[in-house]
Amino acid sequence: MIFIIPDPSDIILSKFAILMTMNFEELVNIASKLRGPNGCPWDKEQTRESLRPFLVEEFYELIDAMDTNDPEGIKEEFGDLLFQIVLQSQLSKEEGQFDINDIIRGIAHKMVSRHPHVFGDKDLKTSDDVKVWWAEHKKNEGKNYASAIDGVPKSLPALLRASRIQKKATEVGFDWERIEDVFAKLDEEIKELKEALDKKNHREIEEELGDIFFVLVRVANFINVNPEDALRKTMNKFSQRFKYMEKESLEQGRRLADMTLAEMDVLWNQAKNKSG
Repeated sequence: MIFIIPDPSDIILSKFAILMTMNFEELVNIASKLRGPNGCPWDKEQTRESLRPFLVEEFYELIDAMDTNDPEGIKEEFGDLLFQIVLQSQLSKEEGQFDINDIIRGIAHKMVSRHPHVFGDKDLKTSDDVKVWWAEHKKNEGKNYASAIDGVPKSLPALLRASRIQKKATEVGFDWERIEDVFAKLDEEIKELKEALDKKNHREIEEELGDIFFVLVRVANFINVNPEDALRKTMNKFSQRFKYMEKESLEQGRRLADMTLAEMDVLWNQAKNKSG
């Protein structure tokens, strides 16, 4: 009898082929096995709290991939985020609270109940019709908050949370009617910041700077711009141009830190011209 010893590379390719055919249920089983008696020591030690930073990190890595319009990166980051959700649900299952199927059933029921114009016979023809009905439906769901600005997660990034709070205030009519009025308020807040700086009162300086940020968010809402997205894109643009300056200075045999501000401005303008 002849025994054929398989090539290790063939075994790896075979396992890869199996992985390529896996479905969602098998992904859930992977999370269960990682947490099981013979699973990964690191995964078995994790708690909902210890995994929270990874959940947030994966979300923002997904946003980064979206910003660069990288389909492969988006696909990978969606997968990483999905696995964090599956792993979190596994922890909850172990605690006897709920599992991934409960999550899926819950969100499926919610989406169907919130779209009776799609899954039922309700007649809602426009986005405004949907918004009016949705406000009434939330009351029936027991989500009629005591305040009009309740319900905005406190853990949201500050700019995004400010935008959401302001939009809720706008819905009940608490807002400026013209963007010119918002700019006038911005001028007023800048003047108050300068006065606080003159007094060298750190508490007042912080407060007035916060007021300026808040009014700038109102400007963003007025012109239908997401302030979080706008700032993130500006930071990406700044990073790209700054790295160009560093690269060019090294090619000149110099460090950026050894250049004068005027010399750095030349490189900065070059970076701007290249990036458009």
